[in-house]
Amino acid sequence: MSDEHQHDEDEAGEFLPPLDFSSIVFPFYTQALVKLGLMEDPLKKTAEGNLAFAKRLIDMLDLLKDRTKGNLNEEEEKFLESCLLQLKMNYMKQANLIKM
Repeated sequence: MSDEHQHDEDEAGEFLPPLDFSSIVFPFYTQALVKLGLMEDPLKKTAEGNLAFAKRLIDMLDLLKDRTKGNLNEEEEKFLESCLLQLKMNYMKQANLIKM
């Protein structure tokens, strides 16, 4: 992407997150929170759950973890593991598999 294109996006008022490993993980994480009903859907302005979709997003992050094993630095591994742990615990709670 050219600097000129990036500059245009900045002028349009769009936030450009840093381009790093977390920028791959974070959209899946936040979408899973929405599908778990723990975060409001920014487009619908409602919090509604879809456990099957949430599980699919968690499974996708698990797949990413498996496929990147040995290729991430310590900080990236911890970030991904933390996101997965939080999502899995909240999934189990929302699916009434555990009581918290």
